[in-house]
Amino acid sequence: MASKLARALSAQPWIGYVAALALTALVTGLIAVVREFADVANVSMLYLFGVLVTAVLFGSRPAIFASVAAFIAFDFFFVEPTHHLTVSHSDEWVALGVLLATGVITGELAAALQRRASEAERRRREAVVLYDVVRLMQPPDLHEALTAVAERLRDELELAAVVVDFGQEAPLTVQAEAGEQEALQIARLSSVPPGQILGQGAVPESRLSGPPGRWIRVVPPRVQTFAQPTGQERLHKIPIHLQGRQIGHLLLVRQRSARPLSSADDRLLLAVANQIGLTVERVQLREVATEAEILQRTDELKTALLNAVSHDLKTPLASIIASAGSLLQEDIAWTDEERHEFARAIEEEAGYLNRLVTNLLDLSRIEAGALRPDKDWHDLGGLIDDVLGRLRTLTARHQVALDVPEELPPVSLDYLEISDVLLNLIENATKHTPAGTEIRVSAREARGEVQVEVADRGPGIPPEDVQRLFDPFYRVRTAGSRPKGMGLGLAVARGLVEAHGGRIWAENLPDGGARFAFALPLSAQKPSGAEQQEHDE
Repeated sequence: MASKLARALSAQPWIGYVAALALTALVTGLIAVVREFADVANVSMLYLFGVLVTAVLFGSRPAIFASVAAFIAFDFFFVEPTHHLTVSHSDEWVALGVLLATGVITGELAAALQRRASEAERRRREAVVLYDVVRLMQPPDLHEALTAVAERLRDELELAAVVVDFGQEAPLTVQAEAGEQEALQIARLSSVPPGQILGQGAVPESRLSGPPGRWIRVVPPRVQTFAQPTGQERLHKIPIHLQGRQIGHLLLVRQRSARPLSSADDRLLLAVANQIGLTVERVQLREVATEAEILQRTDELKTALLNAVSHDLKTPLASIIASAGSLLQEDIAWTDEERHEFARAIEEEAGYLNRLVTNLLDLSRIEAGALRPDKDWHDLGGLIDDVLGRLRTLTARHQVALDVPEELPPVSLDYLEISDVLLNLIENATKHTPAGTEIRVSAREARGEVQVEVADRGPGIPPEDVQRLFDPFYRVRTAGSRPKGMGLGLAVARGLVEAHGGRIWAENLPDGGARFAFALPLSAQKPSGAEQQEHDE
């Protein structure tokens, strides 16, 4: 409030001189009253209060004017002969000289202190505004941050509108604005190139044309031009620079009949524009760093994929080629059992390749963010039975236990995607557990969600691998054995479950083995009667 009052007073310099005269007159009246009741020595020193007040409020020049006015007033009203500017006694000149000198010195000192106080207040104000600008520029949404900065500047400088406008050279196209519509229109017009303000099709000068011997003066068509948009005198531009080149402007529109912005305001706005430029640079660097990280991540995935493909694709293909080649050998009389074994080997390896390719495709969709589950109401128990039926060959060497209650409610899910999740979890259990051990598949309802788990009696998960178990191409390494699989199944399972709004986790069981579980939210909206009847059938 004090800074705004000081700016308002400094906008009208004559107010200081009028106030100096008014204070001198007030002190003169006070001295007259005092002299009526008592003879006080050095009563002229009371004028120093008026000089001090003038210096504090209006500066040194009005304070010096007040000192001169006090000198004249005291001489005219209180020094013999009164009501004249002459002095009868020479010692009165000394008193008047002391009064004038004291007033001038006091006014200068008070004005100097006031200037220092004003400078300190200005620096404090700049620090507060810059701190607010830096704080407001923190949100990830740059448009929202710049709008908040524009609103902050508009409130601080009492402006009609503030626009942050980036040009074509800027690395981003975001623009922010705050203020009144009429003032915003003035700012927008200032950013339009001059050629778009003038009418198009102008002919700069007349020309003469016509057949030989006959001259016809061709008058160019009248061009509609537009005058300089009104209100442009209220506009103030501050350039925004990035790495030595201008990328935009900070456009400020003053209120009607408001004073022009001061040099202190210009310094503050230049600092704000510089901060905006630094923020744009940070955004640019962050985008470059993100792109570099994506490229590095992509390179790592490609390297891991090539390393995995070198064995996990080559081995089943070799088995398929060998089995098919054996079946095609007509010079050997294979028994029906042997032919059946070759066919089963081809089926198993082809099924493995099919699951591998499906996982790769699912992972690419997950990484691209293009995974959109096609949800419908399904019986989770029926889905589990279907998956176990398809994996009967894979789970033949294990004891499979199923625990799914009949009263389990229907779940809204994508049937194929959740089937892939179960396929990957059960296949993972068969790979890492000894033959003959139990694999238990169970489901239950708990706290507004359905939890499905696959538990085994294998060696469990090494503690250092639990956190990275669901990362793409990450494979658990155990002593004395080669990592199994490509490390895709669990990563795909996590992506599919999270696309359904669920969660997935793994943990070791207290009595040995591991448990892989995922949870899907139960929708608050129950299926209609027709949907429920279809689901029951």
